[in-house]
Amino acid sequence: MELVDDQMCFVCGKKNPAGLQLDFELVGEAEVRTSFLPTQQFQGFRDIVHGGIIATIIDEVMVNGAWLRGVRAVTGRLDVRLKRPARVGERLYFTGRILRDGGKTVDMEGRATTADGVIVAEGRGLLMKVDR
Repeated sequence: MELVDDQMCFVCGKKNPAGLQLDFELVGEAEVRTSFLPTQQFQGFRDIVHGGIIATIIDEVMVNGAWLRGVRAVTGRLDVRLKRPARVGERLYFTGRILRDGGKTVDMEGRATTADGVIVAEGRGLLMKVDR
């Protein structure tokens, strides 16, 4: 399978007018981070960010943790635990971290927090490496 970045990814694609267009930044040897300011268009119940949006960004921060280091991988398994509601208009901070880089897989963890460091959601992912 060939992975082609055509900039239309829903989360990070700069050419996707309906996407989030988030930027990801490497931090140290094993982390990556981004932030997101949710508006009403991303809510579930009134003034609460839809959990699926949070889970999607956690997935993406984990994949980018590998991708930005030259490891081409796709999500094979994703487990997200929503810890508390996130409010519309409250900036969220996402981090992804490599736990283990194996032969064919990469174990990752992701987290979403508020500016005060309160954990909104945590996730674990198993990424499957894709041959170039």
